[in-house]
Amino acid sequence: MNDLKLRGRTALVTGASRNIGRAIALAVAAECRKAGVRVVTVLADVADATACEAMVRRGLAELGAIDVLVCNAAIRPHKAVTDTPVDEWDRVLAVDLSSAFYLARAVVPAMKEHRRGSIIAIGGQSSVTSRANTAAVTAAKTGLLGLVRALAAELGPFGIRANMVMPGFMDTERRYAEWYPEFSQSPPGSADELAKIPLRRLGRPEEIADACLFLASDASAYVTGDSIRVMGGRVIG
Repeated sequence: MNDLKLRGRTALVTGASRNIGRAIALAVAAECRKAGVRVVTVLADVADATACEAMVRRGLAELGAIDVLVCNAAIRPHKAVTDTPVDEWDRVLAVDLSSAFYLARAVVPAMKEHRRGSIIAIGGQSSVTSRANTAAVTAAKTGLLGLVRALAAELGPFGIRANMVMPGFMDTERRYAEWYPEFSQSPPGSADELAKIPLRRLGRPEEIADACLFLASDASAYVTGDSIRVMGGRVIG
């Protein structure tokens, strides 16, 4: 990663306590520390617009700038549409989609002043394919892709890029088993599921982090409004 140009940049990564978010935060933090930049941690509810604004204000106050925003926080309940309570629908959209809008709205003014910035959203297979019993998650992640494209078109003239990284089945801890009832019969690492992936293995969180580092850096300076599928070939085309 030493050839990636992140010197002097700062990043805000949400959902960074574990799994993919933790790997992204550690990778970006490592790059930032090489440039002598401090790392600040904040506990906040990203579904709350006021909390998002406060988090950005603190980042700007303590670090002077936010050059990279990675919207990773998400919840993923899997339920039939008739079993999905309205309040759960609202919560999924708030955490998975609205939070990215809140954070982008908060970081963009400072990014415009610096005439640079990279906004990265973490999507998933539901961004490009349909899956049964994921109405709320699929709607949120599909909307997130639309938001990324809209931001890319609007903010490009200011030197601000927006892209999405789409993870496939990853080798991560799934703390909330009730979110993935279908995995009780055929977990992602089972022979049946791995046979659907051309690379025949699960992805690693660090591989999502690598994609984010690429999009955060000047190595992707001419990439915006686009997406990178880190799916091992499970979805091609």
